[in-house]
Amino acid sequence: MPLLRPLLRPLLALILAAGLAGCGFHLRGVGSGNLPYTTMHIALPDTAEVNIWLQRYIKASGSTTIVDEAKEADAIFQQLSDTRQKTILSVNAQGRVREYRLQLDYRFRVVNQKGQVLVPPNEINLTRDITFDDSNVLAKDLEEGLLWRDMNNDLVNQIMRRLSIIKPKNPDAAEDE
Repeated sequence: MPLLRPLLRPLLALILAAGLAGCGFHLRGVGSGNLPYTTMHIALPDTAEVNIWLQRYIKASGSTTIVDEAKEADAIFQQLSDTRQKTILSVNAQGRVREYRLQLDYRFRVVNQKGQVLVPPNEINLTRDITFDDSNVLAKDLEEGLLWRDMNNDLVNQIMRRLSIIKPKNPDAAEDE
């Protein structure tokens, strides 16, 4: 029996690893959701951060091709609103700002070439709180910029998840009723 103990742990680890590999478990990747569209047009300016990040994520998913012309696309991503606000959250005893709240409210929808809604309007709301210190203005400006960038990244992740989960409406079915 003492001879079997050193072999028991590696054997148990091997069985556990084989069980995990066989169950189909995979880590979720960057472009995890396959979109239900073969071609998509993003109706945003080329320099818009949301457009740049969306294109990266869609290209990484590999299942959808981005096209430049809306008339060539199965689906057209439309931004309905993009509101970003920085509000004072709290002040100190001297009346100086101690904390700010950054808010991002974004609405979008997906339509086809005829303008029929495939994905109804969706709203995403993100908030981040940031402390402020008069003696570290430059550092706090950098931190704020990083938070906005993080919020943009989170926004595009949520858009991609919603686009891959939400099954598009069949616009022809509505006409038949």
